[in-house]
Amino acid sequence: MSNKEIQALAESLGQYLKKNECYLTTAESCTGGGLAYAITAIPGSSTWFDRGFITYSNFSKQTILDIPEDALKKYGAVSQETVLLMAQNALEKSIADIGLSITGIAGPTGGTSEKPVGTVYFGIAQKSMPPQATKQQFTGNRESIRQQSIQFCLHWVNQILYLK
Repeated sequence: MSNKEIQALAESLGQYLKKNECYLTTAESCTGGGLAYAITAIPGSSTWFDRGFITYSNFSKQTILDIPEDALKKYGAVSQETVLLMAQNALEKSIADIGLSITGIAGPTGGTSEKPVGTVYFGIAQKSMPPQATKQQFTGNRESIRQQSIQFCLHWVNQILYLK
């Protein structure tokens, strides 16, 4: 994994969005804005990237993205249900056509036996398709998990968009 690989994936995403005249928004927790940073590092990204939401705390997920407190209590902040709500609600709160979301446990603390450090969920919501989510288990230190998450998310969204 390298910054060059992340840049290439972000460029590929940007090419797709620009060609299809689409806008993207992001909602991030464990990556702390790293996905939006990778995307906005691409020159011209303002023509296809609308905004990024960094909702690190549960309170911010509730107040910025309208994630119901009941859902966070029932499923947890790191769950398929929450990541789907993050993607869908970010999409609704923007002019974007596609919403990406990431929530997980980057560590070194916070993991449980059910959701160990390195557990990360990814969501995508599109105006034209039902939302999707996937879960990955990464290893390494905090920075490594965050970088792996950003790279995976960019790879995953490119796969979804280019295969549909």
